[in-house]
Amino acid sequence: MGVNIYLMTMISRVPRQIVSFAVDITRKQSTIQEMVDSVPCANVYHTDGYYGYTNIIFDGYHNQNCHNKNDTHNVESINADLRHYLACLHRKSKCFFRSLDTFKAVLTIFVNAYNKFGDAKLNFINKYKPSTSKKIEWKFSILDFLFI
Repeated sequence: MGVNIYLMTMISRVPRQIVSFAVDITRKQSTIQEMVDSVPCANVYHTDGYYGYTNIIFDGYHNQNCHNKNDTHNVESINADLRHYLACLHRKSKCFFRSLDTFKAVLTIFVNAYNKFGDAKLNFINKYKPSTSKKIEWKFSILDFLFI
């Protein structure tokens, strides 16, 4: 029987990036506090209803949303990206890491590439943004990222 491994992430909405992550076999408040302390200060922090956030000290306003996912949809989307691109997070029967250190190393490489993609997408949007206030859906693909 294996142990649960928890992946905790902190994200930035603009640019869409993973600013910090922690991997542990528990969801201790000390681990969460270390992760919060390791990132630059933000004005607002949005979390879900997990009780472990209640005693965490945030530099800005902490919005703990226990009722719905209105303010946590971005982190849920990035968590879905992690599950999609890292096989170990969606097929535990066939894909798994033999050590926590290997998992952390793979996550570090993935997060680095993911954040570079987020930067490139934001730069692309800012470069081609029209002066009008119309909302336009920008098409940015991996090919745009690779050939910048």
